Amino acid sequence: MPSYARFEAKLSEIARAEGTRALEALSTPQGAQIAINGQRLLNFCSNDYLGLANHPEIVSALQEGARRYGAGAGAAALLSGYSEAHDALAETLARVTGRDRAVVFSSGYMANLGLLSGLISRDETVISDELNHASLIDGVRLSRAKNVRYPHGDMHALATALEGALPERTWVVTDGVFSMDGDLARLPQIAALAARHRAMLICDDAHGFGVLAGGRGILAHFGLNQDDVPLLMVTFGKALGTMGAAVIGPAVLIDNIIQRSRPFIYDTASSPALAFATTAAIHLATTDDQRHRQLIKNIEYFRAAAHVTGLPLSGSHTPIQPLWVGEGGAALKIAAGLREKGLYVRAIRPPTVPLGTARLRICISAVHESRHLDQLVDALAQYRTQFQLGKADA
Repeated sequence: MPSYARFEAKLSEIARAEGTRALEALSTPQGAQIAINGQRLLNFCSNDYLGLANHPEIVSALQEGARRYGAGAGAAALLSGYSEAHDALAETLARVTGRDRAVVFSSGYMANLGLLSGLISRDETVISDELNHASLIDGVRLSRAKNVRYPHGDMHALATALEGALPERTWVVTDGVFSMDGDLARLPQIAALAARHRAMLICDDAHGFGVLAGGRGILAHFGLNQDDVPLLMVTFGKALGTMGAAVIGPAVLIDNIIQRSRPFIYDTASSPALAFATTAAIHLATTDDQRHRQLIKNIEYFRAAAHVTGLPLSGSHTPIQPLWVGEGGAALKIAAGLREKGLYVRAIRPPTVPLGTARLRICISAVHESRHLDQLVDALAQYRTQFQLGKADA
C-alpha cells in the first residue's frame, strides 16, 4: 500500500500558510443572490457580469440546443464532435469581432494552452506581462519557447525586451483586462511596439469580451483591428454566462491551430448545446444596451459609495473591483465577517497573487441593485480602520 505522508505534509504546509481552499456548492442558479448550505447570500464573487448565466433566453437556448444536438459532443472536434452549433458559434464570433475565423475550445484554459503551444516553437521568444493569467503562463511553458516577462504594464520594459528580439520569431502576450486588478492592458501602445518590431501580438480578452464596447470587447474599446492584434482569445463562462472559449484571428493562424494544437486535437469537443446557447448569449450581450448601461451604472455607484466611505479601491472601472488588504489572514477574516452578514466575497491570497497583496476581489454585476451595493459598502466600512485597508485610489 503506498504512503500518502508527503501529500498530507503538503496539505499541512498549505494550512499553516492560511492557503487552504474549499469548494462550496451552490443550491441555486448563479445570480445576484445565491444559497450555500441553506444560507442566502448576496453574491459579489461571480464573473457573470451581465447576469446571463440564468437568463431565461439563454436557459431556453440551452434546452433547445440539447433537444437538437443532445447533451455532449461525444468525440473530439476532428472526429465526429464538431456540430452545426459549433460552426454557427465560430461564424458569429468572427463576424462580431471583425475577424477571419474562429476555433472553439472547451474552456479558456484549454484555449490558451492550445493557442500558445500550437503556434509557438521552442526556438522563438515570448514576451509577456508578469500578471498574465495562469493559463497564459502555462501555455508559454508548454510551447518551450524562451520566456521573457516584463513588469506589469511597463511599456519601457516591453520596448527594451523587443529591442533584442528577432523579427518574425517573437510573440507578445497579454491579458486585456487583468483578472485580479481589473485594469486594462495598454493595448494601443503594446500593438504599436509589436508592429514596430515585427512581433505577433496575442490578447486574452476573457474579462473584456461581452463587457467592454457594448459587448464587443477590449479591441473594439480601443478601436484596434485584426492587423493590430492578430490573435484574440475570448471565453464564454464570464460575461456570456455559459462555458467554453475560442481563439479568433487570421484564417491561416486558425488553420494552424486546428492542424497543430494538441489541446484542440485530442480534447473532446465542448457541448453542442452550450455552443448553441453561447450564440444566443453573444446576440444578447451585443444588443442589450440597457444591460450594459446598468452594469456601468452599478460600477460607478459602488465606486462613488466606496470613495465617500474611504474604502481604498484600485483605479479599475471594470466589474472587477479589488479591495486591497495585504495579509492573507486579514483577508480571510474580513471575508468570514462579510459572510456572517449575508455577503459572499472571497479572499484572494498567494499564490494567486504575490505575497503581501491579498485582497477581496469584488465583482459587480448588471443584476445587482443599489441596495445590494449599499449593504456591501456599509459592511466593508466597518473593517476599514480595524484592518488598515491597503492602497488609496489609483
